[in-house]
Amino acid sequence: MNLNGKYKKILIYAVPVLVVSAVFVAFIVISREGRIDISSSIGNREESPLKAAAPSSKAYEIQETFRKIFDLYKDSVVFVNTEQLVRVQPYPMFSDPFMREFFGQGLEQGPQIQMRKGFGSGFIVSEDGYICTNHHVIAGVDKVSVKINNRVYDAAIVGSDSNTDIALLKIRPREKLKPVYLGDSDEVRVGDWAIAIGNPFGLDRTFTVGVVSAIGRNDVDLMGGSHIQTDASINPGNSGGPLISITGEVIGINRMIYSRSGGYMGIGFAIPVNTAKTVLSQLKLHRRITRGYIGISVAQISDNYAKQLGLEGHYGAFVGSIVQNSPADSAGMMVGDVIVKVNDKDIDSFKDLLIMIEKAPVGSTIKITALRSRSPMHFYVQVAVRPRLLDQ
Repeated sequence: MNLNGKYKKILIYAVPVLVVSAVFVAFIVISREGRIDISSSIGNREESPLKAAAPSSKAYEIQETFRKIFDLYKDSVVFVNTEQLVRVQPYPMFSDPFMREFFGQGLEQGPQIQMRKGFGSGFIVSEDGYICTNHHVIAGVDKVSVKINNRVYDAAIVGSDSNTDIALLKIRPREKLKPVYLGDSDEVRVGDWAIAIGNPFGLDRTFTVGVVSAIGRNDVDLMGGSHIQTDASINPGNSGGPLISITGEVIGINRMIYSRSGGYMGIGFAIPVNTAKTVLSQLKLHRRITRGYIGISVAQISDNYAKQLGLEGHYGAFVGSIVQNSPADSAGMMVGDVIVKVNDKDIDSFKDLLIMIEKAPVGSTIKITALRSRSPMHFYVQVAVRPRLLDQ
């Protein structure tokens, strides 16, 4: 059949329109039958099938616990701000004789005063405004302030201890504050949940979760204090914030990280809260720390000497010297003794001994078990105040 040019043009335009219309009608019919739902294809689907099952799942229970811990501590973790006036030397070129001669004597500049600001974290330990943080957060600063829920308070430094890196602050709140719940760090085990709340890089009340990676780390720094290791994300600004257990109790004070880049690499360290309890109590009462002393210097026992004594391994602490008329000397201890227990608690290394003596209350009597010529001996030593610049 021959069609003239007019009808050919009509067919050229009409056929595509009819095809598109037919496809659209068929799509709507299919949609009405439930095989394709246009509304559900763009962000309006029904609830995920996992959501209905979530309340009965263990994962959901853990998530709810995390939420409750944040709600419990959101008003107890604080933002610590510091200010320090520092003298800054001018650029070296300003002191160069040639530059002064070339540009004139007006180029000379003396030291300039600048304001250096810092920040960290802390947590409330009493309703009336005592706050725990790290010594290194507030060391040497001129002013400390604390922010709690966008309310800023001037803070006084009650006391600070560089050995344990713990400091106690005091603010004057207008209302009762919400202190944290202090746990027992001796109960912490590797694999326990570990939760950090703090202000990394100034990001207020950041909540991170991990596990306890190790306990009893006493080789973290020269101080030799015990640390809890965790892989919960800790970064600059977390210092002084709490490390929290899954039961909602503070088990440590976040202190430092191991890093080659300056940022988080999966290894962080916290001061055990039991250490903090002792230090904070003394700082509150005396504004300084009084440490125990019995008058001995000790070292790790050598493998050869351990074999001579019949010891498996090289646990214990070798007594290298004794101060004359000291508590240890009065109790009858001698150079060469190997201390293996204090108050019937095993001594794995000389660092354990130092820590236990430091923590012993001044005036108390401790029982020391030592080996002398393979024979166990018991000494009852009264703890004295450690003189400055001495170890034990």
